[in-house]
Amino acid sequence: MDSTVRQDQRIVLVTGASRGIGAEAAAQFGAAGAHVIVNFREKRKRAQDVVDAIVAAGGSASVLGADVSDPATVETMVQEISQTFGRLDTLVLNASGGLERDADPGYALRLNRDAQVKLATAMLPLMPEGGRIVFVTSHQAHFIHENDDVPTGYTPIARSKRAGEDALRALMPEFQERGVGFAVVSGDMIDGTIIVRLLERRDPDSVEARRAAGPLPTVEDFARVIVRAGTEAAADGHTYFVGGDDYLAAGSRRSECPVRL
Repeated sequence: MDSTVRQDQRIVLVTGASRGIGAEAAAQFGAAGAHVIVNFREKRKRAQDVVDAIVAAGGSASVLGADVSDPATVETMVQEISQTFGRLDTLVLNASGGLERDADPGYALRLNRDAQVKLATAMLPLMPEGGRIVFVTSHQAHFIHENDDVPTGYTPIARSKRAGEDALRALMPEFQERGVGFAVVSGDMIDGTIIVRLLERRDPDSVEARRAAGPLPTVEDFARVIVRAGTEAAADGHTYFVGGDDYLAAGSRRSECPVRL
């Protein structure tokens, strides 16, 4: 990894950043002046392309491969960040899954809850006061307890993502002891993402229903809010909502501020 970063640069790790929302968030963090660590699991070339694009645009970035559900590779990632940069200012927990064809029944919970908790806990000692941890989720997951209108086959993933959010919120006292903030970014279906393409094949009516409720946020829209959550001061546990006004209409989340696009 490239260690030639300025002392005043924010060091940002975005998991699952070789494509989609993660790649766009990495690009926007880079454009905002941060040094971005682009994490990938398998597609090194694709991750390197993200890094190259950030550098070509005048930014600063490096690539770091690790399966976030594998404790051994997570420990190696922690060591590499520590040795190269000495700190981590923002951790964006973007990597998720569960719809893969070969995924076993317990995979979604291992990745979307257990791996998120273990990664946040492992990175916390590297994070200085003023650091930020951001958990990326969906309205279908965030509102799973209030809303049963979840696409066919997506319920186990939504429940595992909500379990991950709840488990991370339970760690907030530990984050606060180090002066590290925690925020959640929840979005409606995001146009152009792999998850929407998968759902269009498996449950096209669910995607059409969301489009009928209003324009879906774009990848760029959603990434912009992730960058905000990863840099600005906000109340601990704050949830940023992107799109999906109908989810918010009941007013059950008045203490959380929706970001309307």
